[in-house]
Amino acid sequence: MINKELALRSLPPLKTREEMLDILLLEEYGYLPPKPTDLTFTFLDSPSPNFCAGKATLDKIILSGKVGGRAFSFPFYASIPTMGNNHPFFIHINFRDSVPDRYMPTEELIDNGFAVLSFCHNDVTKDNSDFTDGLAGVLYPDGKRGKNDAGKIAMWAWAAQRVMDYAETLSDKLDISRSVVCGHSRLGKTALLTAATDERFAFAYSNDSGCSGAAISRGKVGESVADICRVFPYWFCESYQKYAGCEASMPFDQHYLIASIAPRPVCVGSATEDEWADPRSEMLSCLAASPAFEKMGKLGFLCDGRFAESDEAFLDGSIGYHLRRGTHYFSREDWHRIIEFVKSH
Repeated sequence: MINKELALRSLPPLKTREEMLDILLLEEYGYLPPKPTDLTFTFLDSPSPNFCAGKATLDKIILSGKVGGRAFSFPFYASIPTMGNNHPFFIHINFRDSVPDRYMPTEELIDNGFAVLSFCHNDVTKDNSDFTDGLAGVLYPDGKRGKNDAGKIAMWAWAAQRVMDYAETLSDKLDISRSVVCGHSRLGKTALLTAATDERFAFAYSNDSGCSGAAISRGKVGESVADICRVFPYWFCESYQKYAGCEASMPFDQHYLIASIAPRPVCVGSATEDEWADPRSEMLSCLAASPAFEKMGKLGFLCDGRFAESDEAFLDGSIGYHLRRGTHYFSREDWHRIIEFVKSH
């Protein structure tokens, strides 16, 4: 039974949202940069004047501003249905600078009534250990950072929040109360951190985010904190390194990340063959975060005290979870589940 397995993990108890966020930022992700000044949005020529058979507009936009007096910029796409107003929308933190994309079925999202704003994480700062590139170079001109300064995940989350700044300028077209931040894998981790640190996001969706994302670290199979800190140390603040191989000593676990989003709905997607991410540990994290939602008068995670079977979804509570067949991938089935979750809430 799921409750018995969760009890064996010996997780740190939930705290207030502010306390949990401070621990996560101090010890794992690093503190996000401050809000920028002089934020502007410059439209480039539309790459497709008749996008989705004329059912949507598509614009490429350059977002520019300053942090600490130093300039930064990155591009993003905005695809908005041409019919109607007050559309729910996704902010998709993507792996590629392309629309449509194999991880983003744009026309299908438009047909379901959603707008979608997307950007490529590498356009913000490269997915590597170079801290002189892009936003990282703006924040750390000498390429060096303190032990609690933002890693790349925190920078990508900050960028998603800047895209939300743009969305707020379209109040006649977009419904902020039905905004969803989403991502896959490392960008699923980013989506959860984005929503946890910015209450403007009404929903969060994490797909196959695994270690240091949705999955509890204690007792996890597949990727461990030691694995991720060895291969991808730059995703996190330098303080996270001390927990490599020492998960039991962490003053937090990943249920803090999900709980920090309460009372706003959050959904976690897993795949049966994605053992590196560990679907069971992702689902256990949903259960462990549930009391934070219940304390706010919301339904938490409703799963009948059992693990999901293949192609099953638990979407009735404020924390949703689904398990599909297949491997580590952001599939159309995953998008359909999050659409179903958002529409039902």
